[in-house]
Amino acid sequence: MFTCPLCHSPLIENNKSFACPQGHQFDKAKEGYVNLLPVQFKHSKQPGDNSEMMQARRAFLDAGHYQPLRQQVAEILLQNLTPQSEAILDIGCGEGYYTTAFADVAAAVGACTYGLDVSKVAIRYGAKRYANVIFCVASSHRLPFADASLDAVVRIYAPCKAQELARVVKPGGIVVTVAPGPRHLMQLKGLIYDEIKLHPAESESLEGFSLKRALQLAYTMTLNAGETRALLQMTPFAWRARPEVWAALDAFTAFECETDFSIRVWQRDL
Repeated sequence: MFTCPLCHSPLIENNKSFACPQGHQFDKAKEGYVNLLPVQFKHSKQPGDNSEMMQARRAFLDAGHYQPLRQQVAEILLQNLTPQSEAILDIGCGEGYYTTAFADVAAAVGACTYGLDVSKVAIRYGAKRYANVIFCVASSHRLPFADASLDAVVRIYAPCKAQELARVVKPGGIVVTVAPGPRHLMQLKGLIYDEIKLHPAESESLEGFSLKRALQLAYTMTLNAGETRALLQMTPFAWRARPEVWAALDAFTAFECETDFSIRVWQRDL
């Protein structure tokens, strides 16, 4: 399924690497993933989330607070995959918490599941833990997959150009996107900002796709001090938190915080 990130030729797998007919070769790590992010495509030395962020994310997700979101997206895949489906992709998969659940759904119809992230740390975490996913380090803007090769793509918060999605998704296939709804993590933001601004309403359009379904998922979480700290650490606004905010988190025994997810199902035009 993989294509060469340098010349876009098909990659052939052997015991220890992937190689294309042009001679480009990519070694498989001992954990089983492959790095398809050539150095010339990197924007930093270690792109993506670092080890500290990954550990915080794993601790928070393992506590089950985003389980309803994982279940909702898995159900959408279950409704759309068929016995003819061959492959799905989770873009920006992180350490694989969502991806492994999607893989269980895909496996039920005989399809394989790929997890892609720009963070090598995240992919290594995922590959060590989840054997039902094929992981790769790669750019979401240069997807290492052949044209019209994927039946479904999931994109939770991750960026990806519409043209790339239209290229790799089969006609009639789907893209599931998840973005923050207006009130997502309002109470956590209230600890950091003097003025809380609502997330703008979801207004994305995907060229080459038609919106098939739109839904909101919202509920309130009750977090202990460690979970609240982990949640903040895995968000983009953690760097704005002052030392006194981090200290205040340790005092919470039960911190109530809203979730608000905007979920969209897009179908590739025929």
